[in-house]
Amino acid sequence: MDKEHVTHLLSEKMKLIRIEKGYTQDKMAEILGISKKTLVQVEKGRIQASWTVVVAVCALFRDSEILQATLGEDPIDVIEIIGRNGIDRAKERTLGGKVWWKDIQKTGRFRLQQNMISQHYRILDEQNYRWYSSFDKAEAQTRLRELSME
Repeated sequence: MDKEHVTHLLSEKMKLIRIEKGYTQDKMAEILGISKKTLVQVEKGRIQASWTVVVAVCALFRDSEILQATLGEDPIDVIEIIGRNGIDRAKERTLGGKVWWKDIQKTGRFRLQQNMISQHYRILDEQNYRWYSSFDKAEAQTRLRELSME
């Protein structure tokens, strides 16, 4: 996934997200900081939302079942990985990947998982803290080896 792909996906889902949350077009446009005309154009598929609007949708509606089903688990994680070209630091504790994740590899106290929807990878420690995330499997495997040697 990249910015263009996520922008396309979420532009197509904008109306469904709005309806899921029970907002009118006027209210949704106000929340996102765009004009109603722009929102209507996005919802009708005439234009795509900007990356900034996509990030706002993910941040403001991160609990949306439609967003979670489209991007997998936490939409903010996917946006952060794309926006920063990966995450390489310890972050908040996760639930360990019981729903959206499959284990790919385990080395020492770390395990590599892949999200079944977005297909991105992450490394968790034995207490389910995330240490790394990326869409690049080779980079994730390299980081897993590095972490297991520390």
